[in-house]
Amino acid sequence: MKATKIKMKPGCGNSNNLIEIDQIYLEGCQEDGYYYKSAIHDFLKSNPNSIQVNIYPYPDLQPVISQNGEKYVRSEANYTGRDNLLSLPRE
Repeated sequence: MKATKIKMKPGCGNSNNLIEIDQIYLEGCQEDGYYYKSAIHDFLKSNPNSIQVNIYPYPDLQPVISQNGEKYVRSEANYTGRDNLLSLPRE
C-alpha cells in the first residue's frame, strides 16, 4: 500500500509536525481513501512494513506514540533530512 496525500488537523495546514497530521490517503488497499493516523498506527502494529510513502525512496511507515500518548506515524529515516510523509500533497 502507498500513502499518497495527507490532511492536517484544522488550523495546521502549513505545519511540519507529524503529530498534526489528521488523516492519510492510502492507495492499494481494499478501499482507497483517507484513514485516521491512529487507525493506521494500529494496523502497522500488526502489519509492519506494509505501507510506504509514495515518494522516493519509498520509506515504510512506522507506528509511534507521542510524549502525550497520541498515536501517529512517521516514515523510516533516510537521507532526505525531512520526513517524506510531510512532503506528500496536502488537502
